[in-house]
Amino acid sequence: MLTTAEAFEAILSAMPDFPVEATPLGTANGHILRQTVRAERDQPPFDRVMMDGIAVRFTDFSNGVREFPVQAMQAAGDAALTLQDGHCIEIMTGATLPENADCIIPVERISVADAVAVTEEGYTAKPAQFVHPRASDHAVGAHLLTPGKRITPMDIAIIASCGLTEVQVSRRPVARVISTGNELVPAGEPIEPHQVRLSNGPAIQAMLNERGYSDCDHDHLVDDADVLRERIAAHLTDADVLILSGGVSMGKADFVPEVLAGLGVNVVFHKVSQRPGKPMWFGVGPDNKAVFALPGNPVSALVCCRQYVLPALEHASAAAPQPPEFASLAGPVTFKPKLTCFQPVRLLSNAAGQLLAMPVKTNTSGDFTALSATDGYVELAREQSHFPAGTAVFLHRWHHS
Repeated sequence: MLTTAEAFEAILSAMPDFPVEATPLGTANGHILRQTVRAERDQPPFDRVMMDGIAVRFTDFSNGVREFPVQAMQAAGDAALTLQDGHCIEIMTGATLPENADCIIPVERISVADAVAVTEEGYTAKPAQFVHPRASDHAVGAHLLTPGKRITPMDIAIIASCGLTEVQVSRRPVARVISTGNELVPAGEPIEPHQVRLSNGPAIQAMLNERGYSDCDHDHLVDDADVLRERIAAHLTDADVLILSGGVSMGKADFVPEVLAGLGVNVVFHKVSQRPGKPMWFGVGPDNKAVFALPGNPVSALVCCRQYVLPALEHASAAAPQPPEFASLAGPVTFKPKLTCFQPVRLLSNAAGQLLAMPVKTNTSGDFTALSATDGYVELAREQSHFPAGTAVFLHRWHHS
């Protein structure tokens, strides 16, 4: 049985590379960037005025001039004027610094009457004050964004500033979420006392949607080998990734591994040394299709989706690896089985700025309602059985940050 680290590496090694495609700037947010975005121009592209006021020569001010005849007014977007000696130009924030000017005196420090600007008594100016120098942010050709970055609204501003109307990104995969089980009944349909509501599939879809993987239709299949074979074969044809929930344990109705093998899906591993989620199955099918078969217990399914499926999709999209995050346990945990424990937690902080993970008890791996009060889970090493409060542990948040 693989360790969690071995399972993680086995999945990443087997994942395909999702292809590159161009997407318009308006739909690029959330995609994984696959090109270098270079600066189209210097930024700022000119010496930019940072305050409303007057533009003057500092040598005039340092020589004692305090009354400046107003030569003209220059707004943002106007071509730069040339300042005459001893004069000032009324200037607006964002405007180009006029030729021969090298100092901005804010409007709050002057009074203007009869086309003459007078600085307030005792005001002290400095050379180049309130001037944002050309290329001080970056020079033309600078690498502003590199491949692997998940595009944010701030990145959209950068891409637009470089004059690009579209950008190269990873194509988002077609995923199919498949729930298996005779006992499952979708919301809105009549339900018998011996049945349970179908919840894993919608939750897994939501986890994928939150990461931007929107093409992830759901299918509910009964525990019938022929039905499973027919429908899974169709999904293997249509999708890049299959994510199944249920049917991978050791019961007589757990047909999924056998059906997948018959469809040419080669098993990479079955079972991981962890709790919850020990029965997890992963394989690769025809045309390099990735197949995840998650346990049917809700907590197990959601943990396995967060721990393995989402990072695998990021890896196949060529996303830059995220640095590990740590927290300190806010309370002790004892876990005796020789398995890695994924312990749900609620996040807190203390006055020292320390991130704390408060363990939240779940009533078996079927108690998915307890997860709503959690922010993620921590990873407790299988080599230990007791973890005192204050122990530094790996943190895995439910939600993408």
